Amino acid sequence: MVLSASDKSNVKAVFAKIGGQAEEYGAETLERMFATYPQTKTYFPHFDLGKGSAQVKGHGKKVAAALVEAANHVDDIAGALSKLSDLHAQKLRVDPVNFKLLGQCFLVVVASHNPSLLTPEVHASLDKFLCAVGTVLTAKYR
Repeated sequence: MVLSASDKSNVKAVFAKIGGQAEEYGAETLERMFATYPQTKTYFPHFDLGKGSAQVKGHGKKVAAALVEAANHVDDIAGALSKLSDLHAQKLRVDPVNFKLLGQCFLVVVASHNPSLLTPEVHASLDKFLCAVGTVLTAKYR
């Protein structure tokens, strides 16, 4: 999926707005994903998946860092997330559909905290960006 100049600008604006709250958004995204799509819990049997869990917060921080990294390198998402793509495809073997579910949950979290920010245009741009991130993370599965 190709991001237009407008999409890239919208994505950068969203991440500039959420800024220091990205880690909290990452944890909330995981909590929402685990509650809404319980099958995603299978990749975290060693985690305490309760609300406010330090392990979920820690992984949420990693998720947020990856999304920020991708947004900061929106012209080369594949390069920015190459190592993460290798990890998920070769070692962790996460079901690729989970990246789409994670993206949907991230959109909901952003919208719930910033309803005025998520105009239809920004929503579409962020959705395209999250799809691009998911595509990059699953590209090495083939």
